[in-house]
Amino acid sequence: MTMNRRGVVMTLFLITVALLPIALVDQPFYIGLFSRAMILSIAAVSLNLLLGYGNMISFGHAVYIGIGAYTVGIFAYYEIYDGFIQWPVGLAISAVVALIFGAISLRTRGVYFIMITLALAQMLYFLGVSIDEYGADDGLVIDVRSEFAGLIDLEEGIAFYYVIFFFLLLTIFIVHRLTNSRFGVVVRGAKSNEVRLRALGFSVYQYKLTAFVIAGVICGLAGLLLGNFTNFVNPDMMHWTRSGELIFMVVLGGLGSLFGPVLGAFVFLLLEEILSDLTIHWQIIFGPFLIAVVLFMRGGIDSLLGKSTDD
Repeated sequence: MTMNRRGVVMTLFLITVALLPIALVDQPFYIGLFSRAMILSIAAVSLNLLLGYGNMISFGHAVYIGIGAYTVGIFAYYEIYDGFIQWPVGLAISAVVALIFGAISLRTRGVYFIMITLALAQMLYFLGVSIDEYGADDGLVIDVRSEFAGLIDLEEGIAFYYVIFFFLLLTIFIVHRLTNSRFGVVVRGAKSNEVRLRALGFSVYQYKLTAFVIAGVICGLAGLLLGNFTNFVNPDMMHWTRSGELIFMVVLGGLGSLFGPVLGAFVFLLLEEILSDLTIHWQIIFGPFLIAVVLFMRGGIDSLLGKSTDD
């Protein structure tokens, strides 16, 4: 019954998101807000693969958003708008960076792992700040969104909305299959008892590194979408505070739950929008709320739907 309730709630939620552009066809602000929420949901779901399932607290995950967005921006800077070039390159760079960062950081544990992911990500942040050719601190304007040989027009807001929605569903499906496969069992088992898994003959390091790369690629996809959505990219997308926001979204929605990060991203952005309209000091309200969630609702929003056997 618990699983049925969770399934019904999430099905209704996804149907609502799918029908939003039809219901609010004359409200581009809300379509844009939900588009951004879906993009950050993809990033949050990818981080949850590390944080929620593998207990790998990466404080530099937003760097892959920056990589994806900068890939679109730099290609557009040289008037190369072909998405069939931009997107594979962006995903490939995200994979390579995640492989390098993971190979280094996974040799550490605990607070050392947190600090080294932060330090590695900040290296790329300061690289972005220092390159004047691509706008440095001022960022880079993307004058034309990715083009896909006329198959779909990302300049059209509704069409782009459904592209983002498709990739959100695809991300949820992929993560669901991964976490319920043999691969997922090992990653989740390492969270509980890594020593025992190694004693059983599993190469835990390789499994965790693979998860690290997969999460980086998915987050890079979110960056490709975000760069096209904002028509702008700057180093702030890679700052550690952005990674902190992604962590808040995962914790707010529910660590180690499939749909929790999606709910967390939506609630995070909606609360941010509502509170910022009420007062310029909205962080004073938002901060204690997030702390209260961490202290008193350990399972996040997802826990309100009951305990799932898959969580």
